[in-house]
Amino acid sequence: MKKILSIMLALCVFTVPLLLVSAQTDVETLRGSTLTVYNWGEYISDGSDGSLNVNKEFETRYGIKVVYDTFENNEVMYSKIKGGGVNYDVLIPSDYMIERMISEKMLQKLDFANIPNDKYIDSKYKGLPYDPQDEYSVPYSVGMIGLIYNTKKVLDAPTSWTALWDKRYKKEILMINNPRDAFAIAHAVLGISYNTTVDADWKAGAEKLKEQKAFVQSYVNDEVFNKMESGESALAPYYAGDFLTMQENNPDLAFVYPSEGVNAFVDAMCIPTSAQNKAAAELYINFMQSPEIALANAEYIYYASPNTAVLANEDYSLKDNEVIYPDNASTLKTEIFSNLPPATLKLMSSLWDEVKTYEGKAITEENVEEDNSATESKTGLSSNTKTIIGLGAFVGVAAIYLIYRTVQKKKRENV
Repeated sequence: MKKILSIMLALCVFTVPLLLVSAQTDVETLRGSTLTVYNWGEYISDGSDGSLNVNKEFETRYGIKVVYDTFENNEVMYSKIKGGGVNYDVLIPSDYMIERMISEKMLQKLDFANIPNDKYIDSKYKGLPYDPQDEYSVPYSVGMIGLIYNTKKVLDAPTSWTALWDKRYKKEILMINNPRDAFAIAHAVLGISYNTTVDADWKAGAEKLKEQKAFVQSYVNDEVFNKMESGESALAPYYAGDFLTMQENNPDLAFVYPSEGVNAFVDAMCIPTSAQNKAAAELYINFMQSPEIALANAEYIYYASPNTAVLANEDYSLKDNEVIYPDNASTLKTEIFSNLPPATLKLMSSLWDEVKTYEGKAITEENVEEDNSATESKTGLSSNTKTIIGLGAFVGVAAIYLIYRTVQKKKRENV
């Protein structure tokens, strides 16, 4: 059960007069307005299991109604915003997607005078390549992807991503259902950078994913929770914080950061250019990084926190957790996604469609042997026998040709 701190008591301590929240924002003028938020699923303290309902607390404090929607992955979020027809005031995408949206002028700069709690963000999450001047985003949560496995189903504790291609677990393997993470895993196995722009690297990654296809039970996002918690599946790549939630419901689950390397990520709050309530959006971002709210979220979602006030809090139950704060973090091989050029993104999308619709066999030594056996059963001849027959035929033809040349020579001599 998720540890619930005396959050409500903390709220009484931290709640301040509304006009002190920001020197720039006139909170009273925002009362009665609406704020729309678009976030990942299962990614906020929502009042379940006795936790603090963060959005309700925001509504209570500021009199602003929160309309809250969720998305499965960055690509779904991007497509919805890019397509128009719907407006959100706050988005929480990942680093590489923020970089892409900045380049496409889909995000607007923040007024940090309205976000004083940005001071709590750890300096190691500042100035990162996706937002080098820290103008468009405030980190919300951080983490890494790894390999989740069921210790009752997986015979040997895996240390490599290649476990996701292990024929022993055919139809018990889950694969993450978004192209960026899926290709990153294939590229890790192949020793290729996640941010490669070489077409041949992406095609090689696609072939590797096609090899895996016959072993995959399902491509998943949030469905991974039920499948791993119920014991239906044996292996799945997914985010470290979500593993802790799954393990809470199934203690047979374990987690490893594969030796080939993993993607490290930052999910951050930002405001799209189409936002209708920027002032309320900045108020919300500031609220989310206040010490008690950041703590409530960190305790609930189980992801690592970029908030120094959370990490300094002795009551934070996960501060020494080795999954989200591994002791060997400095030696882990990690790579952060960066935005890819349009041509590479187009190729990735096309190749991902190929992978998802691929119906061929997994390319393994076993399949080669099966194909050879099938050929032998149809012809009644083994491959070795056919080789001998072929050589015999060649020798026969050569002998006939030599006899013919000899006869022709004798004819010329007689003439």
